[in-house]
Order: sequence, then C-alpha cells, then structure tokens
Amino acid sequence: MKQTAVVILNWNGRKLLEQFLPSLCMYTSPENADIIVADNGSTDDSISFLETNYPQIIIHALGKNYGFAEGYNKALENLNYQYVVLLNSDVEVSDHWLDTAIDYLEKHSEITAIQPKILSLNNKNFFEYAGACGGFLDKYGYPFCRGRILNTLEEDKGQYDEITPVFWISGACLIIRLEEYKNVGGLDANFFAHQEEIDLCWRLNARNKKLVCVPQSVVYHVGGATLDKTNSRKTYLNFRNNLLMIYKNMPESDYKTTMLIRFFPDYLSALHFVLKGQISNAIAVGKARMDFHRLKKQYKTIREENLKKSRINLPETIYSRSILREYYLTGKKKYSQLTEWKKQKNR
Repeated sequence: MKQTAVVILNWNGRKLLEQFLPSLCMYTSPENADIIVADNGSTDDSISFLETNYPQIIIHALGKNYGFAEGYNKALENLNYQYVVLLNSDVEVSDHWLDTAIDYLEKHSEITAIQPKILSLNNKNFFEYAGACGGFLDKYGYPFCRGRILNTLEEDKGQYDEITPVFWISGACLIIRLEEYKNVGGLDANFFAHQEEIDLCWRLNARNKKLVCVPQSVVYHVGGATLDKTNSRKTYLNFRNNLLMIYKNMPESDYKTTMLIRFFPDYLSALHFVLKGQISNAIAVGKARMDFHRLKKQYKTIREENLKKSRINLPETIYSRSILREYYLTGKKKYSQLTEWKKQKNR
C-alpha cells in the first residue's frame, strides 16, 4: 500500500484540472503516492474528463457540494494512508515538492503537519496570499504569514528559507499525518470554507502537536479561484469563521478581553468597505458578527471539549502583540520587521 494520498477537492473545476493536473502527475511519484480527486457534486464534465484523460487518478464522487471543510472530511474518512495532502485544484507543484516534505516527516516523528513555500503562480517571485511561507496568529486572532502581512506581499528572496515552527498551515497545500487529522476531528463542517484550516491547526497546537513550514518544498497557487477577495460571501465567511475559531479555542483568560477589543477593528473594517463603496461587504461584516453570536450556543460544548483537551495555553507561534497595530501604526509590514516577535521567539 502507498504511503501518501494527494487529495484534490473539485467542484465544477474541469478547467483547473486541465491546467494543473499535468504538473501534479509529472512531479508526484506514482510509486509513492496516489492522486485522488474528490468531486463535490460537480455539474460540469469534470468526472468524464478525468476518466478519459487520467485513468490513473482515483475518483471519489461525493454526490453533492459539501463545501471545502466537510468535503475534505468526507473524502478522507475512509482513507487508510499514513500521510495525506489537502491540495487545492489551482496549485502548480514543482519537482520534489512532495518527496521533500514526506522525507522531513519521516525523519521527524514529532512533526504532525507541513506546509511548503507557497508562491504566486501569476508572479512567481512573490509569496502568495494564502499561506505564503507559514502562518501565525496575533493575540487577537488575526492571521498573518511569513511573507504576507495583511495585504502586503513580499518578494521571495530566500529570506524565509529556514524551516520554522508555524501556527497554521494553508489549506491550499496541507501535508499532514492522517491519524492526527482524524484525532482532532478534521475540519469544522459548519465553516463551509475559509479559516477552517486555521481552526484545525489551533486544535493541533493546543494539544502540543508541532507544525512547520519546509520552504525547500515549493508550490505555486493562483488563489481566489473559487471566490474573489472582494466577494461579500468570502468577507462574511472570513469574519464569521474567525470569530467562531476564537470562541472554540481561546482560553478563558484571554477570550473576553479579545472579544471586547475585536468589536472596534471589525466595525472599522465595515466602515472602510463603506468608504470604498463596497456596501455588500460592509453588510457582510455586520451579518457575520450577528451570526457568530447566534451560533455560539451550539459551540459551547465544543469549546469546553477543546479547552479540556488542551495541553498548551499559549503556543509560541501566537504573536504577543496586535498585528494591526504593528502594520498601521508602526509601519511594520514585513515579518522580518516584527522585532517583538524575534524577542518572543528567542525566549
């Protein structure tokens, strides 16, 4: 039996499959890994395209669109591999991308999951928004990355080529021990899409599982192939899911203060959308916060379970300051400029 499965979740993505499967098949050894396409109830000709052109690829037809989170849970629930890769359908891989990562996992049994360096397919000299060179959280639950803080993307000059612990790994290319994925409950189906991988990684971190970025493995991501960044549905999911993630995972000692402070930047974001004429996005922020408060009740038991199973209160990969303050007030728009972070990591 093969050690690894590379799993692509597809929904009406025939054009993406046609564009990106050639590199995946070229650079993924069929002796070591199976390529699986889990189809989320596509209505285009994705499945017939695969059957005709890629008979070596395993097709799992899920029957309907479960969304990103539950779609992957369904795709992985009956698999029996040591490692799985959650790979977006709009990712181009490079030579040795998978061998490098799996070799690292084989040599480091203490590591649960790996992210490669993720560069932009449209500009291969720059990091890509969704994950860049490894993800982190600030103290108020805002995500950022080596190579990408808020909307500022850095050029890749090898400045982040050191293998380093990270807080979260992008769902664009998440390489993980399948047993650990299942042990923490997989992705939260209610998230549907966006930040579900950060929530998963928070649970892993809290249970003292180690995550790293291995930049010697490189992939290229289009990003926004499903929802454009200005889409109000994407805005809604990002804000709602971020708040749910905080509620599910943040220790009680920090939670109340965090939620009180979060009120102000969230609604400043809504105001910013109004000033840009993006009224639907501003409404999405308000709706996300209202729906979060409505959903909290059904997450109470989940929060209690997560906190009970936690072994670490504050992982070192959570930044001890506000990334919004650093970015807007002190002008630190690169990971390498976060001096407090360096002090924190060197303690």
